[in-house]
Amino acid sequence: MENTYLEVPVLSECIAKAHHPEYLFWVGCLGSFDDRAKKISRAFCKILSYAHIDYAVLGKEETCCGDPVRRAGNEMLFQMQALTIIEMLKMYEVKKIVTFCPHCFNTFKVEYPDLGGEFEVLHATDLLKQLLDDGKLKFSQQVFIKKNITFHDPCYLGRANDMYDTSRYLIDKLTENRTEMKRCKSFALCCGAGGAQMFKEAEKGDKEVFIERIEDVIETNAEIVASACPYCMMMLTDGIKYKNKEEEIANYDIIELIAMSL
Repeated sequence: MENTYLEVPVLSECIAKAHHPEYLFWVGCLGSFDDRAKKISRAFCKILSYAHIDYAVLGKEETCCGDPVRRAGNEMLFQMQALTIIEMLKMYEVKKIVTFCPHCFNTFKVEYPDLGGEFEVLHATDLLKQLLDDGKLKFSQQVFIKKNITFHDPCYLGRANDMYDTSRYLIDKLTENRTEMKRCKSFALCCGAGGAQMFKEAEKGDKEVFIERIEDVIETNAEIVASACPYCMMMLTDGIKYKNKEEEIANYDIIELIAMSL
């Protein structure tokens, strides 16, 4: 895919022109503010534009979905945040939400309905599979066909929502050499960032979770560890650096792998 200028549509501007996009792309906090995750956001926008998907983002109107504060125990703040967002999305008549953050995905799909927020919610991997199956995405480059790729299951896709196959389906479209870690799918080890753990100091113990997980990756001899969550990416990258494996193992989101293959 050519690295060209990309204009991302903003929902409020679309509505002002009496146009209601099919999808709201919920970027998420890391996708908006973390420099590494911003690259995933850009790659996803490029894919959506490439496939001629009618979408928009909230831009400056987007705030945190509330997942971290609920996990940290502040239920009142979560509900205040969620109700404000639900009211705004209903005002804009949003019907479909797509996000690449499993934490946002789980919050919108599982938790917002309890507060009156009923939306069709897709994780980015779901939409990418749909676009591939419909022929709207076609790989022009087989960049990773011979690469040994392993996949780390995000907790909020895997154990929380029983979504194991779609990510692997996408990776199998990119490489002939997908390798599973010994702890995978429902037995996968958390990256260590979930449950608001990313925002607090490590607790006492013999080894931090992200180190334990990157050792699983190293055992596979994979050249790439693919992830589908910006929190997981942050922790896996830290693990790769901790083990001094930057020249041997790369960490990419599945979205980035697909964008580089178009």
